Amino acid sequence: MSLLIKNGRIITATDDYLADILVEGEQVAAIGKELIADAEEIIDAAGMLVMPGGIDPHVHLDMPFMGTFSSDTHETGTRAALFGGTTTVIDFVLQKQGHSLREALDEWNSRARGTAVGDYSFHMAVTDFNPGTKAEIKTMVEQEGITSFKTFMAYKGALMIDDRQMTALMQEVKQQGGMVTVHATNGDVIDYLVAKNLADGNTSPLYHYLSQPEVTEAEASARFTDLANYTGCPGYIVHLTCEGALNAVRNATRRNQKVYVETCIQYLLLDASKYDMGFESAKWVMSPPLRELKDQETLWAGINQGLVNIVATDHCPFMWKQKLMGENNFSKIPNGHPAIENRMELLFSEGVNKNRITLNKYVEVACTNPAKIFGMFPRKGTIAIGSDADIIILDPKQKHTISAATHHMHVDYSAYEGWELTGKVKTVLLRGKVAIDNNECLVPKGYGQFIKRNKVSGKI
Repeated sequence: MSLLIKNGRIITATDDYLADILVEGEQVAAIGKELIADAEEIIDAAGMLVMPGGIDPHVHLDMPFMGTFSSDTHETGTRAALFGGTTTVIDFVLQKQGHSLREALDEWNSRARGTAVGDYSFHMAVTDFNPGTKAEIKTMVEQEGITSFKTFMAYKGALMIDDRQMTALMQEVKQQGGMVTVHATNGDVIDYLVAKNLADGNTSPLYHYLSQPEVTEAEASARFTDLANYTGCPGYIVHLTCEGALNAVRNATRRNQKVYVETCIQYLLLDASKYDMGFESAKWVMSPPLRELKDQETLWAGINQGLVNIVATDHCPFMWKQKLMGENNFSKIPNGHPAIENRMELLFSEGVNKNRITLNKYVEVACTNPAKIFGMFPRKGTIAIGSDADIIILDPKQKHTISAATHHMHVDYSAYEGWELTGKVKTVLLRGKVAIDNNECLVPKGYGQFIKRNKVSGKI
C-alpha cells in the first residue's frame, strides 16, 4: 500500500519544515516538496503538524499489583495510546521472587501477543537477582531484544532488591550491553512512615503522600547514581518527580556522568493539593506521589536544560471499585493513574502552547529520546526515509475537553476530568497503515508488533 501526506508542517526533534511524505508499505519512502506519486491514498495535512508517533516507555498493562490487576489490557491500553498519538509503548515484565526471567516473559507474552493494537516492547523487572537470573541476562539482550532491566529500591518483600543485588546486576547488564532503570525511593524509610501513620490512626490518601517525602526520593536517586557511576553501567531513573532527586542527577554531571531521567506528565501538571480531597484523592495515589509547585518548575527547567530526557506516563489504571480497597487504609489503595491516552495532547497544550517547551523539544522528549535511549532509533522516533511510518497528524488549533465519558482507556474516571486543551490528534499512522482517523480505530486487535531493541549505546 502507498500513501501520500501532502502539505504538512513536519516537526522532528531537530527540524521544522513544510513538505510531503510518501509512505510505501510500512516505511517512509520519500520526503520532499510537491511530491508526485501514484499513491493509493492521499491525506491533505494543510494547517496540521506532522510528527513522529509518540513512544511511552513506562506503562503497566494487565499488571498484577496488590491482589488485583491494572484495568487496561494490552488491547485496550495500546488502542487508547493510539487515539492519543502514542504508537509504541514499553511495558514492564515483573519477575516473581523465586522464579526465572523466562517464566515472567512467557507470562507477559501470553497476554500481549495477538492482542496488542499498537506496537510494544518490554522492560524486564528484576526482583530476585541470583546466579540463575544472572545467566539469563545475556539471553534477554541478544535473543529477546530486551535490553533494559528495571529495579525497585522500594516494595520490600515483593519487588525490592538490595544494594548488593543492584551492584551485581549492574555489572552483568553493563557487560551484556544493557541498561539498568530504577524506581528510586528509599523503601525502608517509606515503610517506617507508613507503619507510623497507620499506628497513629492516619488512614486517608493524604498520608500516602506524607509517607513518601522528597528526601526518600532524593536519597535513593543519589545512591543509584553513585552505584551506576561505580559500575559504569548506563542508568535511567524512571518517574523522577522532585527538585531533590534532580539535584542528585545534577551533582552526577559534575563528575562527567550521564544519567538518563524520565518524568511523567502528571508530575509536570498536577500537584499535592490533590491530596486534600478526602478519599477522592485516591484517584491520584501513585508512587512517587504528586509533589509541590516548586518541583513542577524544576522539572520543566530540567527538560529545557537537557537533564530530563523523557516525558512518560507510568500508566497504571485501576477502576474506582479497585481504589476502594484502601478506603480505610491508604496503604491498600492500588497505586497508579490513567494517562496513556492523554500524554501527547496534554504535553502539547500545556507545554508547547504555553511556551514552556518548543515544538522540537516536544518531539524530542515524547518520541525521539525514548527511541534513542531504548534502542529503537531510527526505526522509531523520527520521520526519515527508511523509518517506520509511525506518524501523527495533529490539529494545533482544535479545542477539546478531557473526560472519562469520551476517553478510550478502560477506567471509569479521568485524572484530568474537565481539562480544556488546544491541540488534537486527528490521524495516526502505525507502520504505514491509518490506525486512527477522526476518532475511529481502523486497525484490529493483534495488529501491534513486538519490537526487539538494540543494545544500549549510552548516547543520545
